[in-house]
Amino acid sequence: MVTAVVIPILCLYFYWITRKEMKQNDQKWLKSAEVKKEAVLTGEIKSFNPERQRFYYHRYILVYELSLQTETKLVRARKIIPIRNNIQIETFSVGEVIRIYGSWKGNVFQFDEYSKVKKGD
Repeated sequence: MVTAVVIPILCLYFYWITRKEMKQNDQKWLKSAEVKKEAVLTGEIKSFNPERQRFYYHRYILVYELSLQTETKLVRARKIIPIRNNIQIETFSVGEVIRIYGSWKGNVFQFDEYSKVKKGD
């Protein structure tokens, strides 16, 4: 008699915890692309590497790794995009000059917004 009551209660409890954890991770997944715009870098793209990574079970992110040659040094930049059904894949090409807006995370500049710049500007 006790098991007829306790087992469904345990199942409901673990289901509730799992749903709560999934909601939290979905929010983290969507916020992974948000970056504070504290700094601006302008440079020429020397290398470009897109990579798909697992974020949480069935959630994936697209990580763009760029090497930018600024006026003073070579900088690694990273753009993170949560992969959804209506994702727009951005194209970067080597030799293109871009201006990126974001913040430093260690020795990597993480950005979420960029604009293309003419080479003379």
